[in-house]
Amino acid sequence: MTRVWRPWAAILLALVLWEAGVRIGNVPAYLLPPPSAVLYRIARDWQQISLHMSVTAAETLIGFALAIVISIPLAALLAQVRWVEETLYPLLVASQTIPKVALAPLLVVWFGFGQTSKILITFLICFFPIVVDTMIGLRSIPREVLWLSHSMGAPAWKTFFKIRIPAALPNVFAGIKVASTLAVVGAVVGEFVGADQGLGYQLIVANGVLDVQLSFAVLVILSLMGILLFVAVDVVERLTLPWHISQRRIQKTIA
Repeated sequence: MTRVWRPWAAILLALVLWEAGVRIGNVPAYLLPPPSAVLYRIARDWQQISLHMSVTAAETLIGFALAIVISIPLAALLAQVRWVEETLYPLLVASQTIPKVALAPLLVVWFGFGQTSKILITFLICFFPIVVDTMIGLRSIPREVLWLSHSMGAPAWKTFFKIRIPAALPNVFAGIKVASTLAVVGAVVGEFVGADQGLGYQLIVANGVLDVQLSFAVLVILSLMGILLFVAVDVVERLTLPWHISQRRIQKTIA
């Protein structure tokens, strides 16, 4: 249990050093506010912040869920059908070379200033890591296992659902974890381009009036949202894959 508390101890130490450094160095609050001032601002403006947070959270979760639902079946199709991979995979790679910040204004023009454009940007950012990791997992099955399944007369669909998918789940969750850290980024990028609500919009307003305390408060909330989403995925992975070697190592480490 000692190792579980080490990150919290490191965070607490960093906050104490930050607070002490600002106080001792007489750093102006408009340049770098102390953590206590940021926490006070969150508490004071929580009603307003929570309204914007709910908008960003909805965009993040819907875009993230959409990426999972579409990416995994597409990755399975790419891994199973050679001509589909040869046709679509280069296009997918090429699409990822386009900066999402440059693509966001077009999505706003096409789909308006509502949540749809932000959800699509979140989807596009989360989409590719899940596809790639799922494809790697589906293709990492030892040939001997597939030969054994074939020799026992198992049809292709049963081999896919009984062998390929369970063996690929660790890679699938790896891609989902990477995407979970990017989901909040996608929603905020969309709000930066065009929005009248959301934490990204609130951050632009705060920066426009040089309200550094509010900017830090919004950044803290965004960071917590990303951490909570990652932790949620990690919990689902542990419940789904208790048999995997990585989970056994985690349990031994905690013990």
